[in-house]
Amino acid sequence: MATDRRRPVAVLAAVTALGLGACGQPAGGGTAPSSVLPRGDEAVRLVPADFSADVTNRFWPLRPGAVWRYDSVDADGTTQHVEVTVLDETYTVAAGIEARVVHDVVMQDGALFEDTRDYYAQDADGNVWYLGEQTTEYPPGEPPSTEGSWEAGVDGAQPGVAVPADPHPGLTYRQEYLKDAAEDRAVVLSTDEMVQTPSGHWAHALLTRETTPLEPDVAELKFYVPGVGQVLTLQTSGGSEREALVGISG
Repeated sequence: MATDRRRPVAVLAAVTALGLGACGQPAGGGTAPSSVLPRGDEAVRLVPADFSADVTNRFWPLRPGAVWRYDSVDADGTTQHVEVTVLDETYTVAAGIEARVVHDVVMQDGALFEDTRDYYAQDADGNVWYLGEQTTEYPPGEPPSTEGSWEAGVDGAQPGVAVPADPHPGLTYRQEYLKDAAEDRAVVLSTDEMVQTPSGHWAHALLTRETTPLEPDVAELKFYVPGVGQVLTLQTSGGSEREALVGISG
């Protein structure tokens, strides 16, 4: 599964009110109606002509040349530096949709730890769809790994929604689906949070909670700011990693 906000009590209140211990259980099987966002392993039939590689969603605007820089610290004090760049490049996934390529680079102790190309496209309603990723991890002292890579239309992989067009509390959706490899899901908690990181202080942020059945003890809160994008990720279960936006350009 990769923001200061309203006071922590507000976040806790939102979590409690939505009963997130059992939130967002997706319906299994079948085909998702076009009027709802996909959940679980539901198949979706997307029309390539309905999509654009120009992503303008207010909570996740992917302008070519934009760069976000994050610092991440876990419970052991391990620090990673993350740079996310929107490339002036597109890629047509196997499902036939032309996607914007976003390049993520993670550095740890001055060495490359992860290198990923993510694929996103926006539908006619403004939903940002996540169409796959090609990722390689370089764990210290271990062989490189491409585990977690997937592409919509390959080996049964299904696309998901990265950021909905009309988020509202209680909205649930899957973000990706490749059985036993990529099964992230999300629920919207709020669209009116305050959030602060070293790079700034914002209001009216979108707050989501992400989980995956592949790691049932892990949960994350993510904050997205209108016109800026993702600014803070907080791991609230299964660890205590914090990833905060420290700079943005482009």
